Amino acid sequence: MTMTNTGACFGSLSGTAVARAADAMLRCLGGAQVQLVLPAMGMPSDPSAEIGLVDPGVELVNFAPVVIRSLATSNNGPRRRLEILLPASAVQAELTSRNIASADDLFDGALGLTHDGEMFHIEGLSTEYFADTAYLYRLVVVD
Repeated sequence: MTMTNTGACFGSLSGTAVARAADAMLRCLGGAQVQLVLPAMGMPSDPSAEIGLVDPGVELVNFAPVVIRSLATSNNGPRRRLEILLPASAVQAELTSRNIASADDLFDGALGLTHDGEMFHIEGLSTEYFADTAYLYRLVVVD
């Protein structure tokens, strides 16, 4: 019995292909950029830093390409509510470079997110998977 290649892919190869397709889709649909605001990890060697008298500052992490959509808000809720679609490849690169275990940990540790000079609070994060591979992160942010 001979086996033929049907073109169907399963496992990590198909997940990788979907991640590349998501990157291309985000470039075509928007290609915007956002910055994740993280607390700076380095502290000066000054003794006043040890008792909290020195602000370590923040670090901005750029994510591009992203797609940004406006979401409906209630009258008594936030002024603006946005959905931001981030490519998993960009998030994974930050996780690797920062030695962080998961995207949840990265976004939980963030102070917020900036877009067009405005600061937004991260309200929620969800992950889209295909073949056990994350290919898209969906952030909901509020102003």
